[in-house]
Amino acid sequence: MSLALIPGSFDPMTVGHLDIVKRALSLYDEVVVAVMINDQKNYDLTLEERVKIAELTVKGLDRVRVVGSEGLLIDLFDQLSADVIVKGIRNEKDRAYEEKMAAWNLAHNPRAMTVFLQAADDFEHINSTRVRELVRAGESPDEFVVPAVSEYLRARSARSAI
Repeated sequence: MSLALIPGSFDPMTVGHLDIVKRALSLYDEVVVAVMINDQKNYDLTLEERVKIAELTVKGLDRVRVVGSEGLLIDLFDQLSADVIVKGIRNEKDRAYEEKMAAWNLAHNPRAMTVFLQAADDFEHINSTRVRELVRAGESPDEFVVPAVSEYLRARSARSAI
């Protein structure tokens, strides 16, 4: 049984991320979406909120589960007995960054191989930054997230405005 680990910040998870999850499901028996912390990033959402949003995004997909982790990816990889790390790539900037991360992971854990999946054309323009910008501006992120996440983000914004 093969297990693919799809790590990311997911601040928040988008339909582009969901496409990568679905495509990984066609290649591997099980997919674990790992909501991680990157010390180089500032988050709009807490780890718990990002996990909840990831769960809402993948709801209904068999063989997919979501975990949150504050540790190193290479350690989580071993804890889950993963077979591969899967990363989505939208452009050359993504590729350069992800290749650097993959090399670091492999240097520190020789089992931690990374597979890159090129974003489908329909999803290349989608990113979490754009979703955060829309939400901050009070606009709808419906094009970029699943309906349940859009509702969650609207409710969260309404609570924050009080």
